[in-house]
Formats: sequence, structure tokens, C-alpha cells
Amino acid sequence: MIIDAVLNRNNKDVKVIDINNPKGEKVSENGKQSEEKIKRSLAKTISWRIIGTLDTLVLSWLITGEATMAFTIASVEFASKMILYFFHERAWNNIKWGK
Repeated sequence: MIIDAVLNRNNKDVKVIDINNPKGEKVSENGKQSEEKIKRSLAKTISWRIIGTLDTLVLSWLITGEATMAFTIASVEFASKMILYFFHERAWNNIKWGK
């Protein structure tokens, strides 16, 4: 469902039903729901990743007892999860549920 919404968002043959408005009644003047801008998604991605990485750094340090190992783990985690979260956020932006 999520993958179809992302991949087919410009396909006019794909019918997307808004569960908040299943009859398809016009909700706003222009009939278009707000979309989050890429810059906002990127800012949210970075801010959340900083919080998550600090958490990983502290936990890794407590578990391993080695600062070098903790920084290595946190560095790899920072890059990989930031990329994953950004695409996750953009995919959810294409889903009308809850908007």
C-alpha cells in the first residue's frame, strides 16, 4: 500500500481513497491537501537523527566501555538511519491518512 502510493503518485489511473473522506467530498477550496516541503523533511530528518545518534553514542559507550567504539557505532548509525528516515518521511507525505 505505501509503496504503491509512492511509486504511483503521478499515475492518474491509480485511485487513492482518503479514509477520512471516503466519499471523496471536497474538503478545501482547491481540493488539494497540504504537502510537506522537502526542506522541512530534511530538517526534521537531521534534528531527529542528532537526537537518535546521541542516544546510540551513550548506550554504546555504556555497553562497550570504549569511547572509540561508541563513536564508530554512532557514526555509522548516523549516516544509515538518516537516509532511511528521509525516504520514510517522504513516503508518508504521499499518504493521505491522518492529514
